[in-house]
Amino acid sequence: MSDPGTTASVKTADTQSGRRFGHGLVIGKFYPFHAGHQALVRAATSSCDRVTVEVMAHAVESIDVDTRVAWVAGEHPDARVVAAPDEHEVDFDSPEVWDLHMEVIESHLDGPVDAVFTSDEYGREMARRLGATWVQVDPGRASTPISGTAVRADPAANWWALPTPVRRWFTRRVVVLGAESTGSTTLATALGEHYNTAVVPEYGREWTAERPGGFEAPWQSAEFDLVARVQAELEDGAAGRVARPLLICDTDVLATTLWHERYVGRASETVVALAHRRPVPSLYLLTGEEIPFVQDGMRDGEHVRESMQQRFREVLRQVEANRGVPWVEVHGTPEQRLEVAVAAVDEVVAAGWDLAAPLG
Repeated sequence: MSDPGTTASVKTADTQSGRRFGHGLVIGKFYPFHAGHQALVRAATSSCDRVTVEVMAHAVESIDVDTRVAWVAGEHPDARVVAAPDEHEVDFDSPEVWDLHMEVIESHLDGPVDAVFTSDEYGREMARRLGATWVQVDPGRASTPISGTAVRADPAANWWALPTPVRRWFTRRVVVLGAESTGSTTLATALGEHYNTAVVPEYGREWTAERPGGFEAPWQSAEFDLVARVQAELEDGAAGRVARPLLICDTDVLATTLWHERYVGRASETVVALAHRRPVPSLYLLTGEEIPFVQDGMRDGEHVRESMQQRFREVLRQVEANRGVPWVEVHGTPEQRLEVAVAAVDEVVAAGWDLAAPLG
């Protein structure tokens, strides 16, 4: 084990020349996980035989610890990432408070620590208490000028610093849906162009065009499981790639539950369950049925449009009551619909994320 309190500066050459420590430790709130944390964990994993990352979360914080653990573990599968809830105050000048924090930290270790990796000065005292070497990485984050405080204040302005799973969590999802031939795809496309952001296409139409037996063949529940799963994958993939934290979705898994009811005659337990597990959208936009019906060869028919539209309204009212998701029904010309939709989306974007400050 290294001498207590020793300071070692991580350099690119050092991290590439071979492993220098046995067990490395990284701690942090990761509230949220950002590029500065990425650099810290990468420095540890490139310099150690194994690394423990402890996610020190507090109950006042708005992002649960399991989500943060999943972020770090997903980006660093070679590290051992553990939740380390810590409800103690922060006071680096108090030995007694240090004792409380160290009790939490040491209780989540699975063996002695050889190196402690931090950017901030508290790493010196932590390393001393663990009898380990302090490895200071990018002091003051001069190379990666980002902080959790900056991200929480304005995620959009600091979008560059967020790893893919964190972007996926922050991305506002606006879902456009409606019965057949109500202009939902037209509105979704217009919104994507207006906000210069991605639009997730409706996979159900693609599957309808290529499914065995064509549109006329009887529908099976397994097909809706497939459509729902692929729709969710497309949405999540796009949410992690968008250039700004806003994604437009031309339908979602909730809509798939209603189409299963229509074509199979009953609800699908598996599709409904998936819908309940999905990230909660920020807004639903329902396109009205007042426009002329257009049969494109893959639509059920105008005779079911009004009843399906009523079913969409019923379910959206339930979602608003149970999950707090607002919804707006739009009517009129494409220009009028876009105007109403943009006003609703702007309101969602302006609301921000309202993340609580961590315990100071």
